[in-house]
Amino acid sequence: MSSRKSQDRDLPKAKLSKESLKRSMRLFRYMSSKDRWLFGLGTLFLGITAGASILFPKLLGDMMDGIFIYGKDGVSQAPDQSKLEEIAQYFVYLFVVQAVFSFLRISIYVRVTEGMTFGLRKDLFRSVIGQNMHFFGTQRTGEILSRFSSDIAQIQDTFTTNLAMFIRQILIMLLGVVLIFNTSTTLALYMLASIPVVIIVALFFGKFIRSLSKEVQDITAENNTIVEESITGITNVKAYTNEAFELDRYTENSNYLRKESIKRGYWRGAFSSFIIVCLFGAIVWLTFMGLGMVRDGQMGIGELFNFMLLTTFVGTSIGGMAEQFVQIQKTLGAVERVLDIIDSPTESNDSNNELSSLKGLHFKDVSFSYPSRPESEVLKQISFELKPGKTTALVGPSGSGKSTIASLIYQFYHPTSGEIIMDNKPVSEYDLNQYRKQFALVPQEVILFGGSIYDNIKYGRPDAREEEIHQAAKEAYAWDFIQGFPEGFNTLVGDRGMKLSGGQKQRIAIARAILRNPKFLILDEATSALDSESEFEVQKALQTLMKDRTSLIIAHRLSTIKNADSIIVLKNGLVLEEGNHESLMQLSSGVYRQMIEKQLEPTDFFN
Repeated sequence: MSSRKSQDRDLPKAKLSKESLKRSMRLFRYMSSKDRWLFGLGTLFLGITAGASILFPKLLGDMMDGIFIYGKDGVSQAPDQSKLEEIAQYFVYLFVVQAVFSFLRISIYVRVTEGMTFGLRKDLFRSVIGQNMHFFGTQRTGEILSRFSSDIAQIQDTFTTNLAMFIRQILIMLLGVVLIFNTSTTLALYMLASIPVVIIVALFFGKFIRSLSKEVQDITAENNTIVEESITGITNVKAYTNEAFELDRYTENSNYLRKESIKRGYWRGAFSSFIIVCLFGAIVWLTFMGLGMVRDGQMGIGELFNFMLLTTFVGTSIGGMAEQFVQIQKTLGAVERVLDIIDSPTESNDSNNELSSLKGLHFKDVSFSYPSRPESEVLKQISFELKPGKTTALVGPSGSGKSTIASLIYQFYHPTSGEIIMDNKPVSEYDLNQYRKQFALVPQEVILFGGSIYDNIKYGRPDAREEEIHQAAKEAYAWDFIQGFPEGFNTLVGDRGMKLSGGQKQRIAIARAILRNPKFLILDEATSALDSESEFEVQKALQTLMKDRTSLIIAHRLSTIKNADSIIVLKNGLVLEEGNHESLMQLSSGVYRQMIEKQLEPTDFFN
């Protein structure tokens, strides 16, 4: 519960404007026509319950007048029993109306809101997974998750509770003011005379407290960032024994947060005390004036009681409206942030160009800089060809552009200049979904989903049969270690595959690629985490997999590179040498030949 309140506190508010309200009205598009009709019906029920609530003081006042009946000489007379019974019946009717229509209103609002947020979540997730890699490179994971948790929850709470309460309080305030003036115009004017001073002081005080709250929110956000970074990088924290450092960092920030929160608490306490003094002072003053009017025969004791209750109802409604207004402002901000992502263009191009002969890939004068670092050129007008059915190996030090080439092939990013050609057309002209279905990727850092081993292999082709999944595991030489687990294929891999070793994760990733049966295969140091025995077994599986397929291998081990049909040596984003093992070995001063003669791995050689 405290976590939910903390998230709510951190949500920024949006200014109430015509544009923000108009944009928020888009939420009603996520309601079916039936749900919109139900929402209107629920609002009608809300109005009925608000009207019933405001009648409660009136009935209490009438009951008191039924008991305290004064004659013209001021002598109390016996109460009218029949009138009391009649009022009691009205109370029963009032409670029944409140109970029935409150239940109906809440049930309708919950049903409509759940249907609306279902569609909103679905569109949000569709947009997020459809974004390009630049989006994920610039957006923090915590911020994206916040759209699904805090922002959606804020919208949900507003439509089920806050909006209803805001409308209810407006209705109670309006109806209450009308009934107050109808009860006693003189006392109503006395009441209104005390409001401006309180409002003016409250506005200035409230603005000061909001600035303090904003500062506390910023410190809280920084505090949460420390937690997020420490947990995300827990391996580094423990590897460098920096638990004490992180604790000190968190303690220092938390202590600052504690002091600022206490400071804000003092001012909020002072503000609350001011409101209480004003509120109770006004009640005492109005009661004193009202009793004088009762004494003079200008109103009955029941009317005074009715007036004071109505005043309390109106005052409570006005006070509650401020909090509900803040929640609505937060909701407008949440809606804007969610719709900003939903409205962001996705990377799909929906082209009608058909993939047919698949005549390999041709990099033609390709240069590339990451959008976040436009001044740093990773690739510099490189040109080479991935020939169909052949294996190409990329060799070079870290930062030479090998993995970037794989990202460009997948169209995770697009060249800054130059073109990547497939079947005599730029790859950007093909339908992105159909294009990527031709590929399988085994990355250097294998990320597995938190399900079972079976589910992770099946991810390569979700419609695969069980026997195909088992066969893929055997071909990837993963069968034996999978069967070694008590639960076999049903073994849960843990968050990001943390329950498996690096070699086991990599063989599952290879099994996933084998199951996909791709036309193009990209191996980004796919055997780097394997021991010599496992690598030998997996290499045999990969040789079978790469047969008659266009393959790109990014590798550090010479055993993988030597058998490639073509070897491209990269450094600083440039192609230094290109050819097969034999042709490159004939270059007397060639970089590749020196590497082989010294029997060094590519990374060792370049370093």
